[in-house]
Amino acid sequence: MELNTELTLLPQQQQKVSPRLVAVNHILELSSLELQELIEKELEENPALELIETTVCPTCGAAMTGPVCTHCLSHAQKSKDLVELQQDEDDYFSETPAGGLHRSDDEFDPMTIVATQVTLEEHLLNELRPMLSDEQVRIAEYLIGNLDTRGYLDCSVEEAASALGVPAEAVEEVLKLMQTVEPVGVGARSLEECLLIQLDYLEAQGISHPHVRAIVRHHLADLGEHKYGRIAQQLGITTEEVTSASDFIKRLLNPFPAQSFYSGGRNAHVAAGSYVLPDVIISKRDRGYEIDIVESKRFFLKINPLYTRLLSHADEASISEEERKHIQQYVSRAKQFLANIHQRRQTLLKITACIVAHQREFLSRGVRYLRPLTRAMVAAELGMHESTVSRATASKYVMLPSGQVIPFSDFFTPSLSVKDVIKDLIEHETAPLTDEQIRDELTKRGLHIARRTVAKYRDQLKILPSSLR
Repeated sequence: MELNTELTLLPQQQQKVSPRLVAVNHILELSSLELQELIEKELEENPALELIETTVCPTCGAAMTGPVCTHCLSHAQKSKDLVELQQDEDDYFSETPAGGLHRSDDEFDPMTIVATQVTLEEHLLNELRPMLSDEQVRIAEYLIGNLDTRGYLDCSVEEAASALGVPAEAVEEVLKLMQTVEPVGVGARSLEECLLIQLDYLEAQGISHPHVRAIVRHHLADLGEHKYGRIAQQLGITTEEVTSASDFIKRLLNPFPAQSFYSGGRNAHVAAGSYVLPDVIISKRDRGYEIDIVESKRFFLKINPLYTRLLSHADEASISEEERKHIQQYVSRAKQFLANIHQRRQTLLKITACIVAHQREFLSRGVRYLRPLTRAMVAAELGMHESTVSRATASKYVMLPSGQVIPFSDFFTPSLSVKDVIKDLIEHETAPLTDEQIRDELTKRGLHIARRTVAKYRDQLKILPSSLR
């Protein structure tokens, strides 16, 4: 038997990821802030790349051609929530043709009549600082930094004292002061303490109930389980009086005093203070919608003309071969970077246009009309890979025609419409609806979900169960 040791070349196809594709995908998945950092880094490293300076709006991030942002101005004129300003007798403020108000000696800036957003931390410090010494302000800052989203203190007085190197009595004194400012009940260490703080506040206003304090102190668990008969027997009162006390608690006490700062609830008087610059702006134009990729107006990049001239006239100029290669390398790198940025913009534009086509009712009528849409559906319609759509929409935000800024992921979350219905049902209930009753009402409206799903959505909305409402 003869062995053949001859070498033979066989053609074979293999898929390999090119460096250019890796760079494109990397830029595609960057957030707006990360892209800005990358551009700044590239400008430092590549002298062939040049940035044209432009003024951008600090609120929406769009380019400004004058002293006023047209996007914010349009939204400010339509908004019903603008702060109403009264005109002084000396006409210090004068009315503009656009219907806004401005100082007669200044340029009109619509953002001056929008309520400033303040965080819970800023609000509490502003309220407390006039009452505290410098050392007490340091304690207050530590305590405020340890509040959870409910407004409860997430550390003990002893832990705070140890961390700050101060007596526990000093921490307790500042905590007591913090518990006297709005939102009333903030800084409590338990539900019982939170409700008792609010009862003290109401009683100081002349509002009280004869049995609420005793129920809060000793019978909260029974109240939550609707064991009114047991409470009545132990307190020696009637069941009707327990029911009256329960109604008082539901109506006037808030178990989560800081919730309005984070959820923008109906009792919120200060909005959560986190501005998010949108990557895409969707505007209403006549009968259709206009899509603006914000970064395309925020970043004006081009190849440095000096490098372009040096490269095209390298033979005429006294440039060595090494210098010519050096210039060519930088120019090629700049062209590739600009191409990747352009491809990112085009991909974002196509995906947003597809989403707008599917979610027109949501854009014009609100979250109740959000249609089921997946990234796979968008990818199939545009002829893209699903991972491309995921990268393009990850960590990115959209400004809706209403002026609201939402993450791209909201377009792919149909449960938002169901949550809005649940929230509406609870807000307009005449008697506390159980999760099962809410599920039955949703079924009547053609929304088929399980009772445990109703409970999950209700928890995500930070709404208490029927036994505690």
